[in-house]
Order: sequence, then C-alpha cells, then structure tokens
Amino acid sequence: MTWLIVFFSIIIFGTGCENPFAPALDLSASTGTSILGDQRQIDGVYQNFRQAYAFRDSTIYGQLLANNFIFIYRDYEKGVDVFWGKDEDIRTSYGLFQNVQRLDLVWNSMISSTVEPDSLKATIVRNFNLTVTFSTNDIVRVDGYANWTLERSQIADVWKITRWRDESNF
Repeated sequence: MTWLIVFFSIIIFGTGCENPFAPALDLSASTGTSILGDQRQIDGVYQNFRQAYAFRDSTIYGQLLANNFIFIYRDYEKGVDVFWGKDEDIRTSYGLFQNVQRLDLVWNSMISSTVEPDSLKATIVRNFNLTVTFSTNDIVRVDGYANWTLERSQIADVWKITRWRDESNF
C-alpha cells in the first residue's frame, strides 16, 4: 500500500500536477492541413467526393450537394431516365456506405469542361473507376463518366453539385 502512495505522489508532484492518464493534446506535429479540399476550387469538390467515398461519410457527401440537386441515370432495361433529389441521394449513398467494406474511387481525366464566364456555373464530364468491396468474395468494379453541373452564388462561395448524370457501365 505504501508503494502505491509513493507511486501516485511521484506522478502527481513529479509532473507538475498534470494528469498522466489524460495527457494534453500534442500540437507540435500539427501541420494545419486537412484531407478535405477547398470547395471554392472545382478540384476541391472532386477531392471531397473521393474522401466521402473513402471514409464512407454521408456528412461530407451531403455538403457537396446543392439543395436543388438532381441525380440522373439511364435504366436501359426500361429505356427511361431515372432521377431523384438530394434527400433520396443522401439516403441511397448512406445505405451504400453502410453496406460495403470499402469504396475506392479514382478520378481520371476530364473529358470536357465548360466554366461560364462569370465563374458561377460549370459543367464537367469526368471519367472514373469505382471499386466497391462488399466482402472479400464480392467485389464490383464500375467504370464510367460523371457528368456534373456545379454552381455557386458568388465567386467566394463553395461549388455545389446541382446535377449529376451518371454515365457508367453499371
């Protein structure tokens, strides 16, 4: 019992009254950088999209979409375009994020890029490869094009995706 009192006395008085079981946050290695991109730049939108998929984070994902967002894909079996809005897209993405082990998204070259002269609207078609790992025995690879319309109200605002036409092979 005496050794226990001595041990705690050394810890308490020898550390300047700092709690050894709750050390202070080490800020010396902090570089101030973030894994998220600056959404005031179009490349930042793509970086954040990739990170949302990599971390399966619907909060990051939801911040990419404008309130008037619309997702469109072609249902080739029925011969019609299918579309939905932001809320349904976030629910769908959340379900995907919860039901996979891993999502690996690679953005490839931009096929076309049109930025309006006022820099408030852009339309970009970009090639991507997505590997969806449900389990070690169930891996799906999707290749295609994301045809996005990005908008912002003012130059200083962040870009938001207002329209996404999925042109993938899936």
